[in-house]
Amino acid sequence: MDISIQDAVLKDAEEILFLQKLAYGSEAEIYEDDSIPPLTQTLGEIGLEFDDHLFLKAVQDNRIVGSVRARFIGDTCHIGRLIVHPNQQNQGIGSRLMNAVESRFAQAQRFELFTGRRSERNLYLYQKLGYRIFKTVSVNDRLQLVYLEKRREAQSPTP
Repeated sequence: MDISIQDAVLKDAEEILFLQKLAYGSEAEIYEDDSIPPLTQTLGEIGLEFDDHLFLKAVQDNRIVGSVRARFIGDTCHIGRLIVHPNQQNQGIGSRLMNAVESRFAQAQRFELFTGRRSERNLYLYQKLGYRIFKTVSVNDRLQLVYLEKRREAQSPTP
């Protein structure tokens, strides 16, 4: 599996959006709701996110098979929409994308993201990567969002 993690550019937006809708299909099934924002986002909307987000892409054989986006606010890197092609999940692509985001935002004191309460595979991955739940918010009867964070270890000064 020869996959490279690269910066995505605006011309990748259409392919990322297609993959996003494919990847979030399983989330829509979990929540019995095909109107979740990742499925209703337009090409114009995702294009605007390129103005203030870093987009990374996982590329295999000149195809985007994964992506994640993030932006830095205050001392926190906010991570969103980690996606991997359904046929290539559980192969470490999501972990590689997450590690790449954390490396790119070396100045961040903490990283924050959210997922749905019933998204057990997502919760498992994030917790495996060192993220811890810090709050849960009820959106409606079917959806609770779980917010997770990962704090940088304080670096002790070198003697």
